[in-house]
Amino acid sequence: MERKIQLERIRNIGIMAHIDAGKTTVSERILFFSGKTHKLGEVHDGKATMDWMAQEQERGITITSAATTTTWRDHQITLIDTPGHVDFTAEVERSLRVLDGVVALFCAVGGVQPQSEQVWRQSEKYNVPKIAFINKMDRVGADFFSVVAEIQNELGANAVPVVIPIGAEDNFDGVIDLLRMKAVYYRDEKTGTAIIEEEIPGEMIDEARRWRGNLVEKCAEQCDVLLEKFVETGDLSEEEMLGIIRKATIARHVIPVFCGAAFKNKGVQRLLDGIVNFLPSPVEVDAIMGHEPGNKEVCIERAADDAAPFAALAFKIMADRHMGKLTYIRVYSGVLKSGSVVYNTSQDNEQRVGRILRMHAIRQEAIEEARTGDIVAVIGLNRTKTGNTLCDPDHQVVLEAIEFPAPVMSISVKTTGRGENDKMNHALYMLSEEDPTFIVGFDDETRETIISGMGELHLDILVDRLKREFSVEVEAGRPEVAYREAGTIDVEGQYKHSKQTGGRGQYGHVVMKLEMTDPGTGFEFVNNVKGGNIPSEYIPSVEKGVVQAMMRGPFAGYPVVDTRVTLLDGSHHEVDSSEHAFMEAGRVCFRELFLKSQPELLEPVMFVEAVTPEEYMGAISGSICQRRGRIESMDTQAGQKVIRGYVPLAELFGYANTVRTLSQGRAAFTMVFERYEAVPYSTAEEIVKKRRAANKIR
Repeated sequence: MERKIQLERIRNIGIMAHIDAGKTTVSERILFFSGKTHKLGEVHDGKATMDWMAQEQERGITITSAATTTTWRDHQITLIDTPGHVDFTAEVERSLRVLDGVVALFCAVGGVQPQSEQVWRQSEKYNVPKIAFINKMDRVGADFFSVVAEIQNELGANAVPVVIPIGAEDNFDGVIDLLRMKAVYYRDEKTGTAIIEEEIPGEMIDEARRWRGNLVEKCAEQCDVLLEKFVETGDLSEEEMLGIIRKATIARHVIPVFCGAAFKNKGVQRLLDGIVNFLPSPVEVDAIMGHEPGNKEVCIERAADDAAPFAALAFKIMADRHMGKLTYIRVYSGVLKSGSVVYNTSQDNEQRVGRILRMHAIRQEAIEEARTGDIVAVIGLNRTKTGNTLCDPDHQVVLEAIEFPAPVMSISVKTTGRGENDKMNHALYMLSEEDPTFIVGFDDETRETIISGMGELHLDILVDRLKREFSVEVEAGRPEVAYREAGTIDVEGQYKHSKQTGGRGQYGHVVMKLEMTDPGTGFEFVNNVKGGNIPSEYIPSVEKGVVQAMMRGPFAGYPVVDTRVTLLDGSHHEVDSSEHAFMEAGRVCFRELFLKSQPELLEPVMFVEAVTPEEYMGAISGSICQRRGRIESMDTQAGQKVIRGYVPLAELFGYANTVRTLSQGRAAFTMVFERYEAVPYSTAEEIVKKRRAANKIR
């Protein structure tokens, strides 16, 4: 089959923003104006196409990223609407990994908010080109130019308006297109299809010329030839500016800025033009890099070309009650045909592709093949997990996997019905397959099933899904913080595991050094054994024993982090040494050394932002301080007071309700995970004592 739409005309984009900036509303307008849907779906009445889950429709929030494909000006646009809530940051992470461009959405009143910064950092990590859309220009307090300044100052981005608003709040009437120097009015708020282009009104001509001059100057800075022309003539043509803005956007040197009011159907068509004009196709971003299976030193490049060997990344798993397991993939090179065999280099096995589906949120359209640049769902890849590489069996490659943040909160769950444990365990397995930040464990001491996630809302949604989708009645325990343990000083020592039981004995002797590493670096195992004192086949067993000890830390039973373990020396016995003996030696040696490293307890600390009327500022700032919080700044934004600071997660359970109570429902509160910090000694003592007592009682 020949390609219907050329690769240069494909755009794989996502919409990212802080919660309540209007991502789903903008997505719905994009689908409507591009002709994909013929009726406007609204978030507030639970009819949004992209929010298809029952929990999304009830709560009015996006929980899972939804993909759809539409067309605009003969370009194919695959759109992923991502969640804004911090608890579902994994959905943003995996989406950004496979997208070529992003629309960064900002509220014209709220501006750059905590989760805006978080998702911006995530997009920078993956070098994703961006355009910005300042939404809700019709709201009281809307200030386009203030938000542009915030993007420049707080995010360090070269934000360049390509449109400016005509009016604001109730008087927001349209935009001035600075490329064409035309006023664009939207006269039919119900459909937004009545677009009128006129000359710029006299009272705005000076401002329009000033911002046009800013745009021309920014364009000239990107190209020496255009800079020379700009110096000579003082202006550039529309075609010249379109070309250079596109190049600069793809190179991540500028962020073109649009504005509108999606709910009132204003400005979205210009945003669609911006997606087509400025965001890259798959051939305009860097070719995906991978390595040879089993050898990370040998790099392999896969060009965005249908003729290249097939390579794709599985970035999302979804359980469908009718169709089974759906695996979402991004095809980076080659062609995938229905019924073909692919090789999963991450799992080291061959798998057969069943059906290939082009997704429209929850609805599917069966297609015969997927080509380079396509984002599709596949049925039949039952052994594929999130982050796995799929490729041509004859041209194997391993693509970079997706890194997800570790869970910060846990609860215990148990079934209320008799004999439903197997049913619950199956349901938990299915949910953990979908969500890499959802981890299921079993506490041997308390005999409880423990589920861990990114926050209260995340765990609440998962428990709700257990009941609705899998018909498992469960009781959930009180949320608990996912503490960590870390040493504070470097230590060195040895342990000899030696036992004689009448028959063959056990012998393993290790000399190890524990070093504390920088926060967030994780675990590193280094083998420095020389001269074969420990045979090479036993080295992995020592590491396995260390990892086993780290999972349940010696200090309080929490995982150990940020530690480098160096195996220095040891000895073995020709007859009595075994893998088990060295695993036990590694485990016990680590435990003993860690307790000598002056261990401390670490807790997740959140960056919090409370927006409140001035009369409640004292009460809310006081409540933050009472929760071991540190207030960093107090500002004024759109007539509201904004309090920013850091608070331990352990002190924030139910805090959203507290904020509403203190402010009679007029204040808002958001939080984003910032880092792990040491728990104060007196608090740590109390936590350790309670944990040991609880385990002893149970």
